[in-house]
Amino acid sequence: MSPTRVALPNGVVVLSKATAMTPAVTISLAVAAGSASDPADAPGAIFLLSRLLDRGTASRSADAIALELDNRGLSLDIRVSRHVLTIVCTCLAEDFDPVLALLADMVMAPVFPAGELATRKGEILTAIGQDRENPHARAAEELMAHLYPYHPYGHPAKGTAEAVETITSERLHVLHRERFGPDALSVAVVGDVEPTRATDTVARAFGGWQASPTPLPPVGPATPWHVRRRLVVPMPNKSQADIAYGFVTTARRDPAYTACWLANHVFGQYSIGGRLGDSIRERQGMAYYVSSALDPDVVEGPVMIRAGVSPANVDRAVASIDEEITRLRQDGFTQQELDDSRRFLIGAMPRALETNPRIAHFLQDAEFYGHGLDYDVRLPGLMAAVTLEDANDAAKRMLDADRATIVIAGPVAE
Repeated sequence: MSPTRVALPNGVVVLSKATAMTPAVTISLAVAAGSASDPADAPGAIFLLSRLLDRGTASRSADAIALELDNRGLSLDIRVSRHVLTIVCTCLAEDFDPVLALLADMVMAPVFPAGELATRKGEILTAIGQDRENPHARAAEELMAHLYPYHPYGHPAKGTAEAVETITSERLHVLHRERFGPDALSVAVVGDVEPTRATDTVARAFGGWQASPTPLPPVGPATPWHVRRRLVVPMPNKSQADIAYGFVTTARRDPAYTACWLANHVFGQYSIGGRLGDSIRERQGMAYYVSSALDPDVVEGPVMIRAGVSPANVDRAVASIDEEITRLRQDGFTQQELDDSRRFLIGAMPRALETNPRIAHFLQDAEFYGHGLDYDVRLPGLMAAVTLEDANDAAKRMLDADRATIVIAGPVAE
């Protein structure tokens, strides 16, 4: 892709890539402040803060922000992951300067008005309540809580209803001062804007920002479990049971990350759910869906096998997952399976980078995890270097039925 990277004197990183797909530009702001940086007594605080960034600043009211966005036909995509809060907006290239100025105002000077805070709290509390009634969401949340007890990865980004209800505007102001600053910000600009203009415009918008967030201690490593555990979350009024079956696995900067990525793709993603989908869904007809997802992060993230089944099939589905893992550990993948997944992932890369928002996401991801500006060029080679032995070793490292943590949510007896 040949993007450019410039670090401004105050620490803001500018990533830019000129494209001529359309006369538009995607702006992605990434602040290194995700749910893992929530205060220990206020899980969900960063998520609540994120929902208020467009609800008023020191110089703009919520209505003024909404009107400015509406007049330009824009919408904002604001998300919170474990370590990053992102704001993404795509606008016409001719609107780049004023839109970036608006986004900069939202990031640097939010005011968290009491009325807006009450509204957003209500929305989040409703969403938390809906998640508690959703077997799919409930199984995943309980699995993470049991894989990561006493660890920042163990709580959902939305937090808990009890914590959200207690968060005040003053607490959010303090949190903003402690977590937001120029050295925590990277700005990706992708589209019909030359890199020099992108850098100059970002410098005008953010160059004067001198905030100094409070340094946070690094997130501690996550310890894999070495015993098998099973938890049932009874939800008697539901018609489907959802299974979340997982492990603590690897970090993004682990040298074995690429091998783990490929191994998980063969096992639970290729075609319609990989080996899992072929056995449990296609051949046995036992699951409405089944797949696995690897989610490595700054420290060891989870691999999570998900399946939706009839309550009558819960034990059979869990036993089938056990069998597939045991067979994989004993016999390994075939070379054909590995080659098929590798070919698919390498072939999918151009599609993954075919739009400005996707390119911006890729650049921010590579920046945060330190993969470098040439990661898109190196990635096919990294995948090609994974041997069958590497993939099988990665699978054995990640998957072991004897140390699985299993959560079942639905109309199932404990």
